[in-house]
Parts: sequence; C-alpha cells; structure tokens
Amino acid sequence: MADEFGHPAPGEMDLGKVLAALADPLRRGVVTALLQEPDGTERTCASFQLPVSKSSCTYHFRVLRESGLILHPDYGNRRGVTLRRAEMEQRFPGLLGVLAHDAVTAGATG
Repeated sequence: MADEFGHPAPGEMDLGKVLAALADPLRRGVVTALLQEPDGTERTCASFQLPVSKSSCTYHFRVLRESGLILHPDYGNRRGVTLRRAEMEQRFPGLLGVLAHDAVTAGATG
C-alpha cells in the first residue's frame, strides 16, 4: 500500500512502471544524477534544472515517485528528492548498477 505521499511499498514496485519511468531521458537523468550522490542525499526538484515547464517537472517527479524510484515528500514550501537505493536494490537487484554503468559509458562515448 502506498504511503501518504504516494510512494509504493517495495513489494508493490512494478518492473513495468519502473522501466517506463526510466524510458524518459529526463527522468533517467534525475536517477543517474542521484546515483552519483552519496546514499541518502536529498535534493530539491529545482536542483536538477530540467529544461521543461514547472508543470512538466511536477509530472516527471510524480512518475518517478509512483514507480517507486524516488522518495518525494512534500514539506509544504518545497519537495525533497531522494533515490530509494536500498529498496530498488532489494526489489530489482542490479538495476541501478546497470543505470550507473550506462551513464558512465554514455558519458565516455557522448
């Protein structure tokens, strides 16, 4: 059952939803940016400087939250963004490692 912010429990994370969330390059970029941070790092939505409107940013972070990739609590005047690294590794072992590797190799060739 999802919590009050719409985060699914680890057992409710669906691989199809996770892969659909990661199919978008902007959302994948958010996840790979968080992978480069120490575990547990919380950033603001604005810190990612996505080249889209505020409403589009809201949509992208909602997709990431509802898939289970991020924690996205609402603090009233701002929202935090944290990668659910341990939960993702528990539910889909190796998936985040593949993303991290892809980001490194894409950076080396792009």
